[in-house]
Amino acid sequence: MESSSRFRRLAAWVDPEIAFRTLFADSPRSFWLDSGVDASAGFSYLGDATDLLVASVADASVTSWAGSDATVTADATIFDALRRSLADAPESAQAGHFAPGWVGWLGYEAGAQTTATPSHPSRYPDAAFLRPARMLIFDHGAGTVTAVEGSDRDSAFGWLSAVDLPTTTSPVSAADSATATWRHDASAYGALIEQAQEEIRDGNAYQLCLTNEVRVPGAFDPVEVYRRLRRASPSHHGGLIRVDGTALVSASPEQFLRITPDGAVTTKPIKGTRPRGSTPEHDDALRTELLASDKERAENLMIVDLMRNDLGRVAAGGSVAVPTLLAVESYAQVHQLVSTVTARLAPGVSAVDAVQSAFPAGSMTGAPKVSAMTILDRLESGPRGVYSGAFGFLGADGAVDLAMVIRSIVIDAGGASVGTGGGITALSVVEDEIEETRVKAAASLAALGVRQEQLG
Repeated sequence: MESSSRFRRLAAWVDPEIAFRTLFADSPRSFWLDSGVDASAGFSYLGDATDLLVASVADASVTSWAGSDATVTADATIFDALRRSLADAPESAQAGHFAPGWVGWLGYEAGAQTTATPSHPSRYPDAAFLRPARMLIFDHGAGTVTAVEGSDRDSAFGWLSAVDLPTTTSPVSAADSATATWRHDASAYGALIEQAQEEIRDGNAYQLCLTNEVRVPGAFDPVEVYRRLRRASPSHHGGLIRVDGTALVSASPEQFLRITPDGAVTTKPIKGTRPRGSTPEHDDALRTELLASDKERAENLMIVDLMRNDLGRVAAGGSVAVPTLLAVESYAQVHQLVSTVTARLAPGVSAVDAVQSAFPAGSMTGAPKVSAMTILDRLESGPRGVYSGAFGFLGADGAVDLAMVIRSIVIDAGGASVGTGGGITALSVVEDEIEETRVKAAASLAALGVRQEQLG
């Protein structure tokens, strides 16, 4: 395919945070897919855009923005729009890592739409994707930075030469004190856990990922919030995506789907959590406890089976495998139990087909998926919004890298929202599950200025 982008290698390394704050922080449609502070491997992508896709489940429509011109397609899903646009997109493979396609998020309700399960209307766009107009690709392993832009720009890379990038970044601002309100307080959430267990005992589900929402009123600068979060909770799949008046800020530890241009698929579902210990000995004991937990192991295995089934619908025969089962990954606040499922796309199956087949991720629904989603919509009594969806990129060359929207914050004009939850099984202990939601939400709420004593 003919390339529609131009590429230029920068002469020297630039800190991604400095580059984003200098070049893109004021853009209303911008993104930063982040491999983390002081990353030594992987890639970070940051830039801005004018073109945009926004989906509304309530209206069953997708609005395509080309600059300020909008076109509405009725009776459409975001997957329809992505499939059409990527099928016609020119492939820009010169950079080798991300042929510019779309960067954005899939909200949970977009998955409810395609699985035909009930959902509540969200205050946020059900899906939003930006087509990069200017972008920097950071190869942390090689220590290189590549600029990418559309070939239709009037002045090639004038935006780089017009800006002097500073060599040091300013200190991160402290968060002002803020107050949190939980959709379901501890008592109400405990009652919902018991109802979920009744559904499991009645045979309506094997596992249910029950979630809660924390709302924090106030005015928040997404860039400063993300600067605080990425330092407190470093992750290989961090991100900041701004779409007009809504911003997603994430320190996600969970990869939803990675697809290479030749059709190799990887998903790494997380089920099973323990907090980090206060001493090395305590920390090691909690890690060992997680690995030995019958409840956590059973929960993880159920989701592995669900993901094997989801990928099996789009995979070449015999290609689905589980190379890693029940491994512990440790992050700043938590230990997590992680498995890896791989597959290869069947002939004629696109990357978007694979994403739609697996979305929403089984780690955020439970099993069986459709039954779990139906039950959870009734129990949770509200939308999940962007939380428990996925974010990242879909490339014009068929590459995909999407992370789960967990350990995340969604910011709008009225304040911020943090989602949290956990997998409920017949073996769940109510008090432990409530505490797990607090542990998972703590870093995100701290980045907003919510004190520890307000966690529920």
